[in-house]
Amino acid sequence: MSRRTFGGTWWGRAWVQALEGRAKLDPNRLPRGRTYARKGFVESLEVGPGQIRAAVWGSRPSPYRVTIRTQQFTTAQWDALLTTIGRQVGYTAALLDGELPPDLAEHARAAGADLLPGPGDLKPRCSCPDHADPCKHSAAVCYLVADEVDEDPFTLFLVRGKDRAELLAELRSRRPAPKRPKLPKRTEQGIAPADAFAREPAAVPSLPSPPAAPGRPAELALPPPPASGVRAEALAALAADAAARAWQLVTGGGLADLSVDEDLARRAASAPHGGVAPLAAEAGMSSRELTRWAIAWREAGRGGLAALREVWQPPAGKFYEVLAELDESGLPGETKIWRNRITRGPLQLRLGRDGRWYRFTRSFQDWLPDAPGSAHPLDLL
Repeated sequence: MSRRTFGGTWWGRAWVQALEGRAKLDPNRLPRGRTYARKGFVESLEVGPGQIRAAVWGSRPSPYRVTIRTQQFTTAQWDALLTTIGRQVGYTAALLDGELPPDLAEHARAAGADLLPGPGDLKPRCSCPDHADPCKHSAAVCYLVADEVDEDPFTLFLVRGKDRAELLAELRSRRPAPKRPKLPKRTEQGIAPADAFAREPAAVPSLPSPPAAPGRPAELALPPPPASGVRAEALAALAADAAARAWQLVTGGGLADLSVDEDLARRAASAPHGGVAPLAAEAGMSSRELTRWAIAWREAGRGGLAALREVWQPPAGKFYEVLAELDESGLPGETKIWRNRITRGPLQLRLGRDGRWYRFTRSFQDWLPDAPGSAHPLDLL
């Protein structure tokens, strides 16, 4: 496997060349520096205006402290550099995109503000006893800074004295203010504001009458993308259902506060033949259970669905009148009471939490509602 290199971009390589140019007298420390950088001996790397700090582990129990100083730009150099960048909007866009245009670097150098360090621009200092310039610890830090420069060219501006936010703010401040177009002189037309305010408020117009029936959704010009997982027929069915429900709400015939389960039961109750199974699969439940919900909703609405699903203990004394009527009804079998349910033969009455009674009859070993709820249980016998 090939060894990792440093300086993947042309400006990152320029940084490495500045380091290696300084090391002409002591080049033997550079291979050790690259090895230290590759093996993670450098930690706490901090790049700031005019200097770079890091801790580098060596042969001693505690790490060596490395500081690399760089020459910061003067006010005149910054002015020249910012003027160079401001001449072309594309320079700022390239920097924000992580690129350093070569012509920007050339123009900056010509203006006396060279972004890229040359030989001797990097001045490393290390707490180790090695007098080489640079030592292996300083070299390791410089190689890792090349990674920072590769990833973000704004690092070159930072070591010269300005961070990314400060640089962009100064570039924005140098942009000329946009010229405001000269508008034609306005001539007042219509009613004066004082006259309009003094008028008697007109009556609020009445809302238009709702249509006689819900509209049909428009056909899709293009089918949904296959990757979306949405089928055209399912989307059309949802749109038609939404239109029908909106129409019911406008005409006063719908419920606006349905829960997810109630809305699922409502949709299943109005589904065409064969339409319950796909709904059940999407909801993660069995077709049989959703069919029970649909029957309960179709026969007795929200209260019927709740009576189908809920078992609860009503207060004492709720069943006296019902028990007496069941005894006189002539229905076969004995009367059984369990929680909110009274069963006699093929008939079962359930008391809902809404205070209404719901009649259930036996169907294929199951109890299902077969009539709307009533406040008076005798109406269901």
